[in-house]
Amino acid sequence: MTVSPDHRSKNPEAPQGVRVQKVLSEAGITSRRGAEELIRQKRVKVNGQTVILGRRIDPTRDVVTVDGRRVQVNPGRRYVMLNKPPGVITTARDPEGRPTVLDLVGDESRLYPVGRLDAGTEGLLLLTSDGELAHRVMHPSFQVSKTYVAEVAGWVGPAVVRRLLDGVEIEKGKKVKADLIKVLGSRRGQDARSQLKLVLHEGPRHVVRRVLEAVGHPVIRLVRTELGPLRLGHLRTGTYRNLTPEEVASLYREVGL
Repeated sequence: MTVSPDHRSKNPEAPQGVRVQKVLSEAGITSRRGAEELIRQKRVKVNGQTVILGRRIDPTRDVVTVDGRRVQVNPGRRYVMLNKPPGVITTARDPEGRPTVLDLVGDESRLYPVGRLDAGTEGLLLLTSDGELAHRVMHPSFQVSKTYVAEVAGWVGPAVVRRLLDGVEIEKGKKVKADLIKVLGSRRGQDARSQLKLVLHEGPRHVVRRVLEAVGHPVIRLVRTELGPLRLGHLRTGTYRNLTPEEVASLYREVGL
């Protein structure tokens, strides 16, 4: 329920009585003083209506936008980035008793992995309790890009790069194109290996491994380094952190929320 300035909660910290400038500040948009200036400039709306200073809202229900972009204000949702180690299963529970990603982050906040990384794949995995965001990140119509660094067997030359960019058929009627391919390093010889950076927005199961296998370069090691606007950075393997408000806002923009 949205509370108007004329019907304010007696408790200023109650969910129905949080000032808009505090919401913007805690969401990482700006300072409280900066939020007041945004409101004066009529750049802030709640549920589509321009707000005035002193407006209080229910951050669990109301939609806040700044310059038309939605601000994530629901305090009950969590957004976690995990650097998944190899051998860990991307699921809530495993009937075979193998370690899962929730064993690493804990499931007390009802976090769920967004998409899957297979057991052998490492790197950036998003977990959240925000169902709508998770759906949009995973749905192919929103074309959220995924960036991987792959170590593969064999020397990768220009012809292979062209094939990957033109599209590789991984099953009958299913062709996958890479958005970007960059050879980071390559060595010839009996133990030839190459390191590639791949960006794709399509996400069939095991897509990177299947594409590289199809061009004759099976994967030795695979790490996802980016998901849309998120970057793994220096997060250590097996550790996790909460997303910053800025990162959450960038994800919302990516999927049109």
